[in-house]
Amino acid sequence: MQNITTILKNAIVLTMNQNYQIFDPGAVAIDGDKIIAVGLQDEILSQFQATEEIDCEKKVLMPGLVNTHTHIPMTLLRGLSDDLRLDVWLMGYMMPVEREFVSPEFVRLGTKLGCAEFIRSGVTTFNDMYYFEDHIAEATAEVGLRAIVSQTVMKFSTPDAESYEDSLALSEDLIKKWQGHALIIPAIAPHAVYTCTPDVLTSVVALAKKYDARVHFHVSETKDEVENLRKEHGMPVVPYIRKFGMLETKLIAAHCVHLDEGEIRTLQHAGVGIAHNPTSNLKLASGFAPVDSMMRLECNVGIGTDGPASNNDLDMFEEIRLANLIAKAYSGDPTALPARQTLAMATIIGAKALFMDDIIGSLEPGKRADLILVDISPIHNQPRFLRDPDGVYAQIIYAAKSTDVTDTMVNGKWLMRDRQLQTINEEELIAQAHAIAGQIDEFLKGREESVYSKLIAIGGAAEEESFEVQVKIKVDSISPVLEALSKPGILILRKRHYHEYDTYFGFDRPSQGRLRYREDEFLDDKGKITSVRSRLTLIGEMDTPRDINDSKIMLSRSRYLAPATHSLRFYSEYFKPSTELEIEKNRLRYLIQYKDTEFFINLDTIQKPNIGNFVEIKSRTWSRQDADQKTSLIRELVTYLGLDLGQINTLDYLQIVEHKLEI
Repeated sequence: MQNITTILKNAIVLTMNQNYQIFDPGAVAIDGDKIIAVGLQDEILSQFQATEEIDCEKKVLMPGLVNTHTHIPMTLLRGLSDDLRLDVWLMGYMMPVEREFVSPEFVRLGTKLGCAEFIRSGVTTFNDMYYFEDHIAEATAEVGLRAIVSQTVMKFSTPDAESYEDSLALSEDLIKKWQGHALIIPAIAPHAVYTCTPDVLTSVVALAKKYDARVHFHVSETKDEVENLRKEHGMPVVPYIRKFGMLETKLIAAHCVHLDEGEIRTLQHAGVGIAHNPTSNLKLASGFAPVDSMMRLECNVGIGTDGPASNNDLDMFEEIRLANLIAKAYSGDPTALPARQTLAMATIIGAKALFMDDIIGSLEPGKRADLILVDISPIHNQPRFLRDPDGVYAQIIYAAKSTDVTDTMVNGKWLMRDRQLQTINEEELIAQAHAIAGQIDEFLKGREESVYSKLIAIGGAAEEESFEVQVKIKVDSISPVLEALSKPGILILRKRHYHEYDTYFGFDRPSQGRLRYREDEFLDDKGKITSVRSRLTLIGEMDTPRDINDSKIMLSRSRYLAPATHSLRFYSEYFKPSTELEIEKNRLRYLIQYKDTEFFINLDTIQKPNIGNFVEIKSRTWSRQDADQKTSLIRELVTYLGLDLGQINTLDYLQIVEHKLEI
């Protein structure tokens, strides 16, 4: 008889091997971190003698569940902001909070919280994507779970890196440190096509090939992502990333919601692993991944919870059931994704999707001892029909719950026995999490009370502390002014033609100011659009224009400016204005020189609402003396252009339109 470490006996053993063998009553022989034998109980007991022999009391003994996509430290952001579109949720709330709070200590705490939840719900392996992944790896290894830790790489700065070059350096350090570890596999995680430039993707592929490392990547998660890429590059996501060699790596593609059949075949031929995240996709209204088609085409599709901020839990039993039901409803076929296949997606097929099926995913000799016990005796599992041996798969998928998991083992070590965690103190973690939540609450409460703070939070805002003098005059026609610009003494330095679409957001408190979203269409001499630029301008309450020396020429301060990298709809949902007002105009802009001084002259036709033509003259200034001098020159220029000084309007277009609407 062979002496070994452990024998688990008197169990319903679901091997999830190639033949889907079930042994009842079955047993599993374990020595150290490896499975030595799996079979009927009498056969195992006749061959092996163990230091520890455990009666499983007719529980289901099966491989641990494999979570193929998550962001585990986001347990600390669970419930932070819900019921929002993906872009508003991600760019408006998650990323600003992450920039403020995410640190090595933050990710360690969040990771251990998530590990506790994983262990309780039967997850023994997870595939993570986040920041400070080295610290996530350390915390995970301390707890004893198995994980792929993927260092995030983006085109802009992240909580752990100023640039994508820094993120790549962190990725390489991670790979060098953790390669060959018993529990941790290092990987690289370019976030998505919309957060990565071609240079980023090229660099990631080169690094992955250098170390034969896995690449963890969001692919075709939303319809907007796909449509924007088609507009910009004339192709969907899969052909686009193939150009950079991404399919030549060990690629794990998360979500894959909006793929056509050709793209699915491409992924299958390349051996790409796919991580299906049904709860997250439903909650963020990303759509329904064509999982039935993927499985029909023999893709390796695993199941993931995504992060607990977008799920909001890490319950794989719930995720498995939802994946099964959605496939049936989406395909209109109740036979789609049968129970056994669904459980395979959460075990052996999920392991294949992570390129780990040589060591995990099934109970077979030589594989790591990663397994769980599931109690199917509670009332919600009763009764059990025995005529069909495969009925146990349906019982796990449709009736069992994560709370039925009583024991969890990883690498031959018990992490939970009789529902008691062995390597984690939950009470301490919960107390620390409450403290972090209080700090985040205070941060967001302060931010939500200030439009300026919300503008700063999404990045790119800058204040220009210059001033300008300006004058506005309504005219019947701009033609006479155009002719006057050719007069001697006026030198035209530059000319631009725009079509401008302005949307002004108003807020309940006047102190918040007004936020303008402007989209400029640049037009050529034939009126054809050559390019488009979008900007945000925060007009504060202190920026109210002031007359200079009672001359009806306005002195106003420059505003807070930011590039508008998102849609108008995004800003409307993010800033939640109480009012919105639209102004559309055709603008001819001239930069001129008059008496050695530069002025901008805008010839504007306000088309929406239709309030006529205006001439606007303005110039930047930096002192009261300079403002006085330019005021005098503007008055001269008004007369020189044949305009009436008595018709000067001291209101801005927004005020003119609002005044007209009130009348």
